[in-house]
Amino acid sequence: MIAGTLQTDPRSGGIKRSSDVNVLPIVAETWSKVRDNANKDVDWLICGYVPNSKTDITVVVSGSGGPNAAASALPQGEPSWGGCKMSTGRFMGFYYVPDDVPAMKKGRASMHKNGVLNVLEGRDGEIAMQPGYTE
Repeated sequence: MIAGTLQTDPRSGGIKRSSDVNVLPIVAETWSKVRDNANKDVDWLICGYVPNSKTDITVVVSGSGGPNAAASALPQGEPSWGGCKMSTGRFMGFYYVPDDVPAMKKGRASMHKNGVLNVLEGRDGEIAMQPGYTE
């Protein structure tokens, strides 16, 4: 018998496991505002865990000012995901985890990364977002 990675190999009889992330509809709704060229009020968003939840993701903050403004609004002590409109007109996603986040929370957030960023449809790629980021 061949053992598959994370029990997903059909030859191993393993069970496919999902990340169990639950991205709330407000994330997609806010992202559509970011992608709307007529909307000048919102050109970035930052998502994070709903308080006291390990799986529910919601919008923590959104605003205008591009990626530089998003970098200034990154929450401290919590993992975050988000997206922004670049000055070139491209839409980029990001994943940020501060150094002071406990290892277990970092691991969980890492497992949820693709589930969250997949909701941000139409993004061109990822940027290495961090406090002080400049485009």
